[in-house]
Amino acid sequence: MSFAKEPQPARQSFRRSFRSSFSRSLATAAAAACVVGFALGGAAQAAEAGKVGLGLPLLTSPFWQSYNNYLPKYAKEMGIDILAPVNSNGDPVQQITDMNNLLNLGAKGIVVGPLDSAAISRALDAATARNVPVVAVDVAPTQGKIAMVVRADNHAYGEKACKYIGEHVKSGKVVQIMGDLGSVNGRDRSEAFRSCLKGYPGLKLLEIPASWKGDVAATGLDSLLTANPDVKAIYMQAGGVYLSPTLQTLRRKQMLFPAGDAKHVVIVSNDGIPQEFDAIRRGDIDATVSQPADSYAKYGLYYIKAALAGQTFKPGPTDHGSTIIQLAPGILEDQLPAPLVTKSNVDDKALWGNTVK
Repeated sequence: MSFAKEPQPARQSFRRSFRSSFSRSLATAAAAACVVGFALGGAAQAAEAGKVGLGLPLLTSPFWQSYNNYLPKYAKEMGIDILAPVNSNGDPVQQITDMNNLLNLGAKGIVVGPLDSAAISRALDAATARNVPVVAVDVAPTQGKIAMVVRADNHAYGEKACKYIGEHVKSGKVVQIMGDLGSVNGRDRSEAFRSCLKGYPGLKLLEIPASWKGDVAATGLDSLLTANPDVKAIYMQAGGVYLSPTLQTLRRKQMLFPAGDAKHVVIVSNDGIPQEFDAIRRGDIDATVSQPADSYAKYGLYYIKAALAGQTFKPGPTDHGSTIIQLAPGILEDQLPAPLVTKSNVDDKALWGNTVK
C-alpha cells in the first residue's frame, strides 16, 4: 500500500504558524481569564454548593447537539445540580477560559469534552488547585489529573472502518478525512486506519487533515477528487461535521451513486447520528460506527457524581457492558461499546441515533 503525503515544507510551515498563533492565543486567553474572574466574582458567590459545570467542545455537530440534549435528562435522573453548559466553539484556547469561568462560578466538579489533549492540561491544573474533580468525555488528556475518561475505543473506530472498506473494495484509492491530530481521537483513528490498511495491498491511501471542520474537509476533498477522480472509498472520522460537505462535494462532482451501483464510492463514517442512518438507508453511505452520545452524557455525569462522593475505580469490567482500562498512571478510561452500523442493522431501536426526534 502506498501513501500520498503532504509536502514536508508545507507541514513544517503549518506547524510553525500553528505554534506561534497558539502561543499568542494562550497569552490572550490567560489575560482574559483574569478579567473574567473579577467580573464573575458576584456570580460565584451566588452559585449553589455542589453544582457541576459542563464544558462542550462545539455545538455545530449533530453529535454534540445530541450529547448536550441528554445532559439535563440524566442530570435530573441522578439528582445532579448543573450549571448552564458552556460552548467553546472548537477553540481549545477558549476552552481553557471556559473552564476557568466554571471554576469562578463555583463549580464543584466539571464534565468536559476536551478539544486538545495536551492544551487541556492547563485547565486541569487549575481545577486540581481548587480540589475540583474533572471527568473528560470523548477525548483523553495526555497529562493532568482526571477522575475518569469516558470514551469509546477510537482505535477500533479506524479498524472497523478499514475492515469494512477492505472487504468491499479490492483495489484502488481510499481517502481518509481526518480529525484534529492535536486530539488523541484524531490520532487514534488515523493511526489505526493506516495500520489496518496495510493488510490490503491493493488499496492506496490518500489523506485530508480537516481538524473536525466541514469547510476544510469540503475544500480538501474537492481538490483531491479533481486530481484523483478514480477514488473508490472514503473514511470520514466524524460524520457530524463531514457527512454533509462530503456528500455535497460528491454530488457536485457527479460522483454520488447509491450502494449497489458500479460507480458507487464506498463511504464509512463515525458518530451514529440520525443523518448518517438516513444516508445509509438511502444508499449514500455504507456504514458508520455509532459513538454513544447518550452513554457519554450518562456516564460522564455518573463518574463526576462518584468523584464528588469520593469514590474511586480500578481497571476491569463494569456493570454496564464496558471495560475500564488504564491509559497512563493515574488516568483511567471507561471504554464504552461502539457498534458498526450498516444497512442490516440501521433500524435497530437500541441505537441512540434512532431515539433522537
